[in-house]
Amino acid sequence: MNRKNIIGVSISLLLFVGSFLLTGAASAYWNLAAFLVVVSGLVTAMLVSYPAEHVKNAFKVARNAYTNGHATSEEIVNTLLDLSVKSKVDGLLSLERSETQATSSFLRNGLILLVDNYKEEEIRETLNSEMAFFNLRRQQSERFFQTMARMAPAFGVAGSVIGLIGLLMGINDTAVILKNIPVAFISTLYGLVLSNLIFSPIAENINYSTRVELLNQKLVLEGIVAISKEQNSYKLERKLASFLSPSEREGKTEALRRITRKYVQKRNQPVDVDDLSGAAILDPETATRAA
Repeated sequence: MNRKNIIGVSISLLLFVGSFLLTGAASAYWNLAAFLVVVSGLVTAMLVSYPAEHVKNAFKVARNAYTNGHATSEEIVNTLLDLSVKSKVDGLLSLERSETQATSSFLRNGLILLVDNYKEEEIRETLNSEMAFFNLRRQQSERFFQTMARMAPAFGVAGSVIGLIGLLMGINDTAVILKNIPVAFISTLYGLVLSNLIFSPIAENINYSTRVELLNQKLVLEGIVAISKEQNSYKLERKLASFLSPSEREGKTEALRRITRKYVQKRNQPVDVDDLSGAAILDPETATRAA
């Protein structure tokens, strides 16, 4: 979660809680019996539905979805263009040294396949399988929180029924009525808040995080395949730019040429830059002046 989201959530949550306090009876919204009915029932239902290890893993995925930032598509495109030019200038085996610098395990695995000289079909099959199973695992965690969101209001209603039954049993005793009325109403409130303010947003965030990660993985897949085919880096730039929004595509060609000049200077020897980026052929002296 980025800083703007944290600020927005903090302000909105303060306003939400403050709206309850405007009634002047903040303590009326806390009822231990109602809370225990909803939470204990929800925990029991989830443990009956899922293994304890899956419950633990689902909360771990939710935590990672909020705490682990995602590389932007633009950053991944720049990384792939850099790797493409590097493989042209220094050779494919030079990418082995880039494995430890990879920003994600998916990119690292793709580089390993490249260095190990896997064919295009094998690279696609391996990485597509990894993407598919990643998606399935995320869907399981997403479904876990969707189930909690669906069940929480039901246990809120259960708490209301318990409160009403207690109320009816003490219909002639005012003290019993006053004791059970809060349970009847507040348990429903707890169920609705837990469902719509906590569990549903967590499930949606996992879904969003999964979609972003899959897009990034698709970018990496296409870039790795293009590098394995020794595709012209300029063509690769045009292909990967199609994954970006129009505003993000600006300056990609110039970025590629800067990367090309960097590696030409590094090698300090004539390189066919036209093959690398679609630009004119530069010798080292020309490359140095261009930089």
